[in-house]
Amino acid sequence: MPTYLLGIDIGTSACKAAAFTETGEAVFSSSRSYPVYYPRPGWAEQAPDLWWQGVSGALQALWQAGLRPEQVAGIGVDGQSWSAVAVDRQGEALCNTPIWMDTRAEDICREVEARVGRKRLFEKTGNPLKPSYSTAKILWYRRERPDIYPRIHQILQSNSYIVHRLTGVFSQDRSQGYGLHCFDERTMDWDLSLAEEIGIPLSFLPPVSACSRVVGRVTARAAKETGLLEGTPVVAGGLDAACGALGVGVLHEGETQEQGGQAGGASICIKEYLADERLILSPHVVPGCWLLQGGTTGGGGVMRWIDEQFGEAERHLAAEEGISSMALLDRLAGQIPPGSDGVVFLPYMSGERSPIWNPKAKGVFFGLDFAKTRGHLVRAALEGVAFSLRHNLETAENAGVHADVLRAMGGAANSRLWTQIKADVTGKPVVVPASDTATTLGAAILAGVGVGVYAGFAEAVGLTVHPRRRHEPDAACREIYDKNYRLYRRLYEDLRGLMDESAG
Repeated sequence: MPTYLLGIDIGTSACKAAAFTETGEAVFSSSRSYPVYYPRPGWAEQAPDLWWQGVSGALQALWQAGLRPEQVAGIGVDGQSWSAVAVDRQGEALCNTPIWMDTRAEDICREVEARVGRKRLFEKTGNPLKPSYSTAKILWYRRERPDIYPRIHQILQSNSYIVHRLTGVFSQDRSQGYGLHCFDERTMDWDLSLAEEIGIPLSFLPPVSACSRVVGRVTARAAKETGLLEGTPVVAGGLDAACGALGVGVLHEGETQEQGGQAGGASICIKEYLADERLILSPHVVPGCWLLQGGTTGGGGVMRWIDEQFGEAERHLAAEEGISSMALLDRLAGQIPPGSDGVVFLPYMSGERSPIWNPKAKGVFFGLDFAKTRGHLVRAALEGVAFSLRHNLETAENAGVHADVLRAMGGAANSRLWTQIKADVTGKPVVVPASDTATTLGAAILAGVGVGVYAGFAEAVGLTVHPRRRHEPDAACREIYDKNYRLYRRLYEDLRGLMDESAG
């Protein structure tokens, strides 16, 4: 009887579950969507219970497709960054969790920086204190949720919440620790004195584990709710971007993952600790490595918004043709020349993270006139996300870290047009190993290393990661994109004051 490694991905728009062979073939896969709530300007939150319902539903679909619970050799869970899941002693979520797009605690960041020291926080933890990180959200609970704060037993991340629901064990993997500014990325453990100084109770912090370490096994209750076999080993798991990087084969210095999920950006593998305030530094799920990341709010989510707001005709036609509306929007954008005839888009649809770190930044279309069409808007959106990628890559190079070939992942990598645009805009080749399954594959590899299916990460990547296509930059497009990129950069600088003013 064949055995499989199970990867579970807690994404922003949906959870995915996939069962992989030892050679990386996704034989069974399923997903379940859930909403993001935006109750106030700057707020973005989700219900952790819906994550769990999504996981249970996706697993039930795998059993219906023919996977048998006894065939699962191990489980790895990855998840979106910077959650702050407040749970009680039973592991029940006490409220919705603010997610990575949430910026409600901006004033708290300023207060902590003034009290503890902005420079000291950065030097100790490798990341600036921003409202999107978990730190400020925990302090926001203390100030704004006195009804739940005394009942908080631990603060979990998206993946560790699911790990607890599976195993009953409270855990914290190394790769997600960077979301809390009391985590020392040099020692890969909590700085307890700094936690107290910031105002995070030590009791909130679960023990830290290596990402591939088996932290528990599926309980009888979880087996009943999901159909999994009781006793199946579960590893600590990791950050979705880091698991995605592993799932496209990022193991060595300079190897780079290009992210095309809800968020955008890139993760460059480095072997020595190197922090830059404009970027994000996180431990890789692979021991001895870090990821210098550019993380943006505008990625695949931009096209999801375009589809919802401008793609009604494509949605109807897609149902008739049996293809996705995104593919039809791609076709529409492909009719517009590179540079979108001067239309430029700023993809700051939920503020922006690196490298500008402005929660008040707004999305902007510039260059419209009566000659422009929906196709111009769609192509400009694709190009705007590519410009944000280039901005982060240039910032990393300015910090002394060079990316060569980009390894694309996420749903956006299914678009040949968008992938080619990213190659043309950045001037870097883009390789696509496995787009939709890279993140769950990375989580499954963690499980495989943890339970001994693989002797190590190099063996696992050698067996599982297989490039499918390559996009070389088109030199003929370079001058056009360079011109629009300069305009992209200037637009933000010229409009920043107005963005801040309009946000109040």
